[in-house]
Amino acid sequence: MSAITKSARGEECQIRIPGHCNFNPDTVVFCHFGGGGMAYKANDIHGAYGCSTCHDIIDKRKYTNIPNDTLLIWFYEAIIRTQAILIKKGLIKL
Repeated sequence: MSAITKSARGEECQIRIPGHCNFNPDTVVFCHFGGGGMAYKANDIHGAYGCSTCHDIIDKRKYTNIPNDTLLIWFYEAIIRTQAILIKKGLIKL
């Protein structure tokens, strides 16, 4: 587990899917942008802090009627917010 993935512990969910997010920092993990399946993870720069519910929706383990393109935009926004946090923490250097 990298320093970036470990940094998700206790953080706020940055995905924040309306009507679904559980807003519980105890369930937040680092959610990687799509990849090649369960055995493959994208680079840590391409991920966001997400609660267990938002993570399940983004990874399609939980169904919602929210359009896929909307979910994707929300996830991209979450990645940007998470990157700003990681810069402040010194885990991403510019």
